[in-house]
Amino acid sequence: MPAQTKSSLRVFFTFLKLGLTSFGGPIAHIGYFHKELIEKQKWLSDAQFAQLFSICQFLPGPASSQLGFILGYQRAGLRGALAAFIAFTLPSALALIFLAQYLPYLSTAAGQLVIQGLKLVAVIVVADAILSMGKKLCPDWPRRILAILACLVLVIFSSALSQLAVILVAALAGMWLCRPEAKQAPSELGIAIPATVSYVSAISFVSLLIIALLPPMQSTLLASLQSFYYAGALVFGGGHVVLPLLEQAFVAPGLISQQEFLVGYGAAQTVPGPLFSIAGYIGALIPSDSPLLFAALALCLMFLPGFLLVLAVLPLWPRLQTAKRTQRAIAGVNAAVVGILLAAFLGPMTQLIAHSPSDIIISLIGFGLLNRFKISVLWIACWCIFSQVVKLGLMPM
Repeated sequence: MPAQTKSSLRVFFTFLKLGLTSFGGPIAHIGYFHKELIEKQKWLSDAQFAQLFSICQFLPGPASSQLGFILGYQRAGLRGALAAFIAFTLPSALALIFLAQYLPYLSTAAGQLVIQGLKLVAVIVVADAILSMGKKLCPDWPRRILAILACLVLVIFSSALSQLAVILVAALAGMWLCRPEAKQAPSELGIAIPATVSYVSAISFVSLLIIALLPPMQSTLLASLQSFYYAGALVFGGGHVVLPLLEQAFVAPGLISQQEFLVGYGAAQTVPGPLFSIAGYIGALIPSDSPLLFAALALCLMFLPGFLLVLAVLPLWPRLQTAKRTQRAIAGVNAAVVGILLAAFLGPMTQLIAHSPSDIIISLIGFGLLNRFKISVLWIACWCIFSQVVKLGLMPM
């Protein structure tokens, strides 16, 4: 067996283990990666790992999956990168696609309790993300004002183009309003991306984004694929920010219901691996001749732009990370991300209040357990579902 094939197989099984055990979201994934790949297997130094993580945080896309992709590339080239992506994503994707296939069978009373519990999990996790991201990304009033304005604009004009406009305006405003972050000294990354790979990745990213931004195609399936790529290309700030983009693309036109969307989002919080795996769940719900094949295409197109960007930008990173204007623009975009997430949160929160005041109490307790005591999201899901069971017992139909 060729040496590179052996290396890619080792990458696959290493990341399959991580995909089965990495609960807790992107930041927790970084901890798992560091423990397994840096402390245990010594793939890179701590400084190199930190630099690669900075690049993935800087770019739109799923940061932990991008980091895994580039670490796989470092070990076994493009085959290793693909092996890392497939292995890390497969467990969560299969679980969510399975949920989508059997969602109609959850119409029983017990199934409805699970569904309502997962909807509460989605509300709790997004609220926690808004708070934690707000503290980190909006530390001063200029950035707080940018976040508030972004939220107001998207409450009034809730469309995908409005979100893109908000991001672009925030980048320009950030160059003027935001203080530059402290400069970081560039360090050797230990990964060499050939110029050809970098150029092809950049051209592919831009070309596909142009296609995604064209008016939606007449075919529902092709239009959906446009939306998956568009969402993956514009998710600044982590996986939670994909919520408003996917909701606008699939819930607003009626391709899936908001209940189906929130159930999938809540379930995505409870499985290990990347939150972007929700693309497989949505793809399996959209009517098609082959739900499994379409779910696989949805997954690939959601992750593809982030991978293309990291391959394109990696050789340029030493110059980009020290550019003041770049730092300011990204600070503005990150502030707008908080506003985008807040605008998306208001819809489900309004429905929650209308549905059942007692669910507000359940959500507040769950939020406290998650934010204050750092309880695992898996246990938060158990709390929400258990509370629905208790509530049904106290208020029988």
